[in-house]
Amino acid sequence: MSNLFLINAHQPYPFSEGNLNRTLQQKAVEVLTGLGHEVRVTTMTEPYDIDDEIATHQWADSILLQSPVNWMGVPWSFKKYMDEVYSYGMDGRLCNGDGRTRSDASKQYGSGGTLEGKTYMLSLTFNAPADTFNDPEQFFFEGKGVDDLFWPTHLNFRFFGMTPLKTFSCHDVMKNPDIEQDLVRFDAHLREQYS
Repeated sequence: MSNLFLINAHQPYPFSEGNLNRTLQQKAVEVLTGLGHEVRVTTMTEPYDIDDEIATHQWADSILLQSPVNWMGVPWSFKKYMDEVYSYGMDGRLCNGDGRTRSDASKQYGSGGTLEGKTYMLSLTFNAPADTFNDPEQFFFEGKGVDDLFWPTHLNFRFFGMTPLKTFSCHDVMKNPDIEQDLVRFDAHLREQYS
């Protein structure tokens, strides 16, 4: 059917070994290959080659980012990956710089992506409970949603010309986990997005 590239961004910490993100990665591979997709996986805990990673982004019809939420963003190892892989890919393989040119002032910043027609999906694991989002009465997020929090990550993929699929998230995974139900929801979510 199509080519999917799954990036597992988990960075192990003493309080979080990455078991949930690994389990979600395995579930995604199982479901997506079962749907007839070809799947390649890169994890932040293993070495990678920058040119191979850029080529895999070009090969993929869709990218699935599986990531824990660390300090309101992706782990440092994935930020390093972006700084390396995505910066080198600005040579025309992932984008033509930022899209602007001196010869055409109408070109806007962020319009240089070369991965148009491709999609991406975020799958995130949070310690924060689900009800802390999208509720203006909640102190911390002040009514903001998961995609508001991850707007910078969305912009990274948009910079390459990609289109988002619906974000998936697991919540309260450290203090009140319901992994069995999360896996059921994830299975259904993947089938909805990739069937």
